[in-house]
Amino acid sequence: MTYPDPAKADLHRYLQEARDALVWKLEGLSEYDVRRPLTPTGTNLLGLVKHAAGVELGYLGDTFGRPSGEPLPWLAEGAELNADMWAAPDETRDAVVALYRRAWAHADATVEALPLDATGTVPWWPVDRARLTLHHAVVRVIA
Repeated sequence: MTYPDPAKADLHRYLQEARDALVWKLEGLSEYDVRRPLTPTGTNLLGLVKHAAGVELGYLGDTFGRPSGEPLPWLAEGAELNADMWAAPDETRDAVVALYRRAWAHADATVEALPLDATGTVPWWPVDRARLTLHHAVVRVIA
């Protein structure tokens, strides 16, 4: 993707490098290794990819009035706490990575469509602090 705004181009480059690195971490690993819980909460590598997909769809989609329509069952009422941090047995590696790639495309469309100073409202933040710019949202996702 080419942006006339050099700041937007830099942010997008760093965002894409982080995405590529996260998916690269799965390469060559067995199913056991991508699903093995590595923290007391059950977080695993495949879950981190799942979490990153939700983060991009939220911060670079919903926040700017651009919902993706992707079903995210881990956000549903009654979902298990931190269910986005691990992959359920019925969630395949291919399906989780495909969701992440669809999240990239949706987030990229937002970055392309809006100026960096566009403001959005983060639905899950307290109302008095919920406003942020696209620039801030992209930096937050990269970080």
